[in-house]
Amino acid sequence: MSQLHLDHRKGLLITGLGGLILSADIPLLRLGEGETWSTLLLRSGTTFISAFVIWAVWSLATGRARTIVPGRVGFLVAGLYGLASICFMIAVYNTKTANLVFILAFNTVFSALLSWVFLKERPKTVTFIAMFFMLIGVGIIVREGLSSGHVFGDLVALLSTFILSTAITVSRSSGKDMGFAAIIGTILPLIVAAFMVSQNGYTVAVPGWIIFNGAVVTTLAFLCLAAGPRFLSGPEVAMFYLLETVLTPIWVWLVFAERPSDPTLVGGIIIIASLVGHSLWQMYHVRKRSRMAGLVRHPI
Repeated sequence: MSQLHLDHRKGLLITGLGGLILSADIPLLRLGEGETWSTLLLRSGTTFISAFVIWAVWSLATGRARTIVPGRVGFLVAGLYGLASICFMIAVYNTKTANLVFILAFNTVFSALLSWVFLKERPKTVTFIAMFFMLIGVGIIVREGLSSGHVFGDLVALLSTFILSTAITVSRSSGKDMGFAAIIGTILPLIVAAFMVSQNGYTVAVPGWIIFNGAVVTTLAFLCLAAGPRFLSGPEVAMFYLLETVLTPIWVWLVFAERPSDPTLVGGIIIIASLVGHSLWQMYHVRKRSRMAGLVRHPI
């Protein structure tokens, strides 16, 4: 098995795990029962502390200090993730969950377009097909949930999606590990949230859920998803963010007894099938290419 194949499989595993963990984010935010800036302050603070602990343990275990921010591009990526986090939190409290997860699905489209324009990575036909079916699935999920009256929240969610796609593209272009840079990006929302809380007061009814979200869920999800661009293309990484679109309604169903509608379940099946089908095709393509390379190097 070639190194290229191993790296691709590693990327699929890491990024898929990150998308799965991230799907618990919105339900945990709802369980916290706090206002926007207080929740962002607690979430960002615990994420930063948790990441620092992981970095320290990692450095002690390996005997060398791992680079947190790899150069200027690392600071750029950190800033982009920080801005995306601020916009996402504002959107959570200013639009419906259905609207939010629908708009987050455009991450795939934005990432594909940005990679095409700036990295000259033209998406393969199969990627376009997968994105098409995934957007159909998302459209089915939220068709009944979309409504007017949430223009501000929808626009902020769209901005968050675009910024996140830009961070993925920049990470992909650098070829560097941005896992910890993404976590350092929480400093920006932490500062902004601290200022807003100092002006308006602190309100979080059940802080334990937010602490768990920031210390475990967000930290692990950021580490996995930010590391993905080292091994996968931008559109591939973005597609795993769609796991949040599929799984969030399920977690809400289990935790808040809000059963997803039949269209939601149908749309989720379409998205999962598209993701799995695309991933299997990519793995087959990489394996086939590595076998062909081996034949060229060692002709019989």
